[in-house]
Amino acid sequence: MPRPTYHVYVIELSKRVYSENRKFREANPQFNGVLECLYVGMTSKTPQERFKQHKTGALSKKGHKISANIVEKYGLYLRPSLYNHIDPFITRAAALKMEKQLTLELRRKRYAVWSN
Repeated sequence: MPRPTYHVYVIELSKRVYSENRKFREANPQFNGVLECLYVGMTSKTPQERFKQHKTGALSKKGHKISANIVEKYGLYLRPSLYNHIDPFITRAAALKMEKQLTLELRRKRYAVWSN
């Protein structure tokens, strides 16, 4: 059986993202300013490796940017308490589905969340 290789992760963003980024604000009308601003992602790397890629503006071998601008600019740190309960996935499709589910779940809890 193939071993799970895809992880869903959560990064806390500076609350400045809410006031400075119109698209982020429009995606989170439920946000009341009490809880944190978050980024939810999916990766075939460890969450720690992926966070480092975001913060350093990493490029792919072909020279394409693989970091999210929003995390590069506003990312503070990983929030394992919000994703450690989610086991790794064998398929990319399953991880993407969980990324969307977790984004919606966190928004329902009144976090402000960005996801690709």
